[in-house]
Amino acid sequence: MQLNRRHFLRTATLGCACCLAAGYAGASETPHAAGPAGHAAPHWSYAGDTGAEHWGELQPDFKVCQLGLEQTPVDLANAMNGEAGAVALNYKPLPLRILNNGHTIQVNADAGSSCTIGGAKYELLQFHFHHPSEHLLAGKPFDLECHFVHKSSTGNLAVVGVFVKPGEKNSALQSIFDAMPKTEGPEQRVAGSIDPNGLLPKAPGYFRYMGSLTTPPCSEGLTWTVFREPIEASAEQIKQFAQLFPNNARPVQSRNHRFIIQSN
Repeated sequence: MQLNRRHFLRTATLGCACCLAAGYAGASETPHAAGPAGHAAPHWSYAGDTGAEHWGELQPDFKVCQLGLEQTPVDLANAMNGEAGAVALNYKPLPLRILNNGHTIQVNADAGSSCTIGGAKYELLQFHFHHPSEHLLAGKPFDLECHFVHKSSTGNLAVVGVFVKPGEKNSALQSIFDAMPKTEGPEQRVAGSIDPNGLLPKAPGYFRYMGSLTTPPCSEGLTWTVFREPIEASAEQIKQFAQLFPNNARPVQSRNHRFIIQSN
């Protein structure tokens, strides 16, 4: 029975992820997407009656948040050493297209930046931030986590995660944080550019597992790659983001016997 349920949910959410991918790049124009029959989707948040523990109750499309067996984030503890499938990032400097969607600060990407995972190419759609980190490393969070969201030509999604810890000032982050809107609204085009490579660690080690979106509808079937080594940001930069989003991190979810592979 457990296997049948797992198969059903995985098949259903794979379809959801593919449908979501088609509109994900433009979703920033409408932060709160329309629900069934054109009705506005319910408000969701990170606390209270609309917080993460209630997402699955807010709308039928969100049920996977409650019932899914491959939910993200997780604690990246007790990972297995092994061949996780190579990851190659090909990011180019981007015009600064930024928005506050009410849940995070997001930078939308022009075409041309991509990643390749296990031979499959995924185009970069956008990247955004969470405070504190959503993934844990051996039970401990980092101050921030950056998620790079990609889509393949077949509609599959892949997310690359990067932890951020206190340290030296990060110039790539500063160009974003100086421009980030203080209130929710549509995309803004800001003078200048951003090089996503400035948000990547130098060490190649990473974790790989199958998971989900970390926000509603929590669709599963996503390939997750989370770098083990964090990048640095100054305490002032971290505080600057935290003042806008004191907590926009979903709590860790059950692994449900999933394998997490660690590649060096």
